[in-house]
Amino acid sequence: MALIFPRLARNFVKNGYYPTDSVTLGRIVDSLKFTGRKTRILDPCCGEGSALAAIQKSLPDDQGQVESYGVEYDRERAWHSKQWLNHCIHGDIHDCLISARSFGLLYLNPPYGDTVSDQANYGSQDNRGRSRFEKVFYRETHGLLQFGGVMVLVIPFYTLDKELSSWIATHFHEVQVFMAPEQAFKQCVVFGVKHRVTSDWGASAEFKQTRKTLIEVGAGDVLATELPASGVEAYEIPEVDAIGRFETVHLDGTQLTDTLGCQQSGLWRDFDRLFCSSLSLEHKRPLCDVSNWHLALLLAAGQISGVVRNPSGRTLVVRGDTYKDKRVTTTTEPGPRNTQSTTITKTDIFVPVIRAVDMTPGSPDFGNVFVIK
Repeated sequence: MALIFPRLARNFVKNGYYPTDSVTLGRIVDSLKFTGRKTRILDPCCGEGSALAAIQKSLPDDQGQVESYGVEYDRERAWHSKQWLNHCIHGDIHDCLISARSFGLLYLNPPYGDTVSDQANYGSQDNRGRSRFEKVFYRETHGLLQFGGVMVLVIPFYTLDKELSSWIATHFHEVQVFMAPEQAFKQCVVFGVKHRVTSDWGASAEFKQTRKTLIEVGAGDVLATELPASGVEAYEIPEVDAIGRFETVHLDGTQLTDTLGCQQSGLWRDFDRLFCSSLSLEHKRPLCDVSNWHLALLLAAGQISGVVRNPSGRTLVVRGDTYKDKRVTTTTEPGPRNTQSTTITKTDIFVPVIRAVDMTPGSPDFGNVFVIK
């Protein structure tokens, strides 16, 4: 069964999949704006695709300005997302090749829970703290945002430990954290703007205050305010021109068929250019007439081939080629006490060979192959 409205998502909470409820999503949408020419938005665990589709619909896209990209591991949810998003990969984010700094918005609502309980070993154990899906997805995806890009992170507030809080405070500025209106999963919403990390950023007042606030919210020492009904002061999504790579290294048969059936038809449209150029008998004509000496070199190099007719009517099909051989020379020199020393020298040489098939009608040599060295 496919999800059509986010409010129905409560019926599909399983396997770490916690879709954003419609109230929270509506307030997130009100907190984003885009006034540029073209941008791209990404949800690396897009589920049914409804959240990213709602964000895309709220942004101006009358001229195709906003393109949506999603990745989803679950087969049913991924194929539903393909109907809502411009581009969607059915696969594991760890198996995807996505160019860094290619997106203006990262909407990240990852699976929740410890990776050590995942039998598929989706993530690796973090030696500096509990390894959770939230951290794994953050590490994998925050670098996909271009500088100035906006991150919307929807996670349980208690996952904001010292480690994750430090990461966010390092990579983002203008960070704000709010509690989600719907608290069934104890979620908070973190906004931030990606920036270049400088050597003195760790000593700045903004870094220290952001880190402190996130840690306090994660520990439950401070209760963040609820995300306002009218949204917050809008975060502006920047323009993005080039996407670079957005592909997976593992394709099942169904997804391969879908890929080859769309505009991205793989290499088939370039098959002749890439693989048949050496079989083509059409060669570029020289800019001017060539001498007999040049003709001999071109013929020996295989650049001239085809049908040759002389004035007498004899017809040959010729093909020139050159192969590598060695010339062996032996020199003998007298040595002391009536001895001799022998030196064998091998020199690389290139031997031109021209093969011709006699195709003269009525010729006694019709069909015979001649080799000219």
